[in-house]
Amino acid sequence: MGSLTNTPAPEFKLADTTGKLISLNHFRGKWLVIFFYPKDDTPGCTKEVCNFRDDYSAINSLNAHVIGISLDKTTSHQKFKEKYHLPFMLLSDPKGNVAQKYGALFKFIFFKFSKRHSFIIDPKGLIRREYRSVNPSTHSIQIVSDLKAFQR
Repeated sequence: MGSLTNTPAPEFKLADTTGKLISLNHFRGKWLVIFFYPKDDTPGCTKEVCNFRDDYSAINSLNAHVIGISLDKTTSHQKFKEKYHLPFMLLSDPKGNVAQKYGALFKFIFFKFSKRHSFIIDPKGLIRREYRSVNPSTHSIQIVSDLKAFQR
């Protein structure tokens, strides 16, 4: 898949941890960070979500929202969110359709999961930055820095 930078973000409608359907349109007029991750409660994914949690106030102060998306079920997301006190939404993409639209779906025989890819979407719905190689330990800091640069 080619670069999605400066293209309209693919639309989605996915369930959050309460079963409520959330779409990209909910965030029109706001900055949005979408991060895809492989699996709830695994070491790398836990590190990544906890760093987003710890940097959430800095991201939020830049008028940006954060959404995590994986193929896990909403019940798994709910437990993961509660266990680590995550202040942002986790959305369930059980068939991987949204991950595929964003070029973040990995398929191998019968297995599929989201790759660790992230996107910054501007208030007009354009992808301003995509991250195809993510370090879970430092990624949230990189997001804060890039959001600041875009908003100068």
